[in-house]
Amino acid sequence: MKRTMHLDDLLKDWEFNPHTLNVRMVKGNDGRDVIQMRVDMGVLQLETTGRPDGTLIEGHPTYLEYLQEAVLEDPDLELDEDQCMEVDREFMQFYHRRICWLRLQYYNRAVMDADHTLRLMDVSERVSPDEEWSRSHEQYRPFVLFHRTQAAALGALEEEESGEGAVMAINAGLETIRQFFEKHEADEHFEEDELVVRLVELRETLRSEYEVGQTLREKLTAAVEQEQYELAAKLRDELNQRELE
Repeated sequence: MKRTMHLDDLLKDWEFNPHTLNVRMVKGNDGRDVIQMRVDMGVLQLETTGRPDGTLIEGHPTYLEYLQEAVLEDPDLELDEDQCMEVDREFMQFYHRRICWLRLQYYNRAVMDADHTLRLMDVSERVSPDEEWSRSHEQYRPFVLFHRTQAAALGALEEEESGEGAVMAINAGLETIRQFFEKHEADEHFEEDELVVRLVELRETLRSEYEVGQTLREKLTAAVEQEQYELAAKLRDELNQRELE
């Protein structure tokens, strides 16, 4: 007698909704937490640690860590076709888990997965087989930074009720995105970029809702621009102390 392998009951009990991201956290047979994402005609299941597919790459938890060690052993490493495909697989897996973390409101985990993707982009660019392949991946960096900034801001909002930390997180994210535009000589398009506009709107909404005035860093920037160096020194000390805490 053939073993039943279909997903009929699972799919029937969890209807796909095309208007939202269908995500839930469940327990595996061994009690571990796993993420499930309902997609059209199926379900994706993702591990919460290591690679989302749960596989090891030559004994390494992720392909990023495998590549980092490979580069140390061979600084002149250049990706071949199969390696490029593995990089793409890991990009996609971490994208799926990142948006799941955002939907589940596990913001710190979303930041961690975004940082993983950004590091993978850095390593991939270094060992890229050609510029076209690099550009095809680098174009998504602002999108990853957008998710990271969102997650960092919402995570800060959970940790403190003043809203200032969230505004500071958005400002930091915007500055990183600006540097990307400047690097690629496209800074004239920065302010009109859709992702930038959305982050600015989120920042100003938080300013209004939580009555956030100038952040410490914004006050510091203004003091330097106005050549108020004594005030700038005090603000810098206060900022450094806050970051240490």
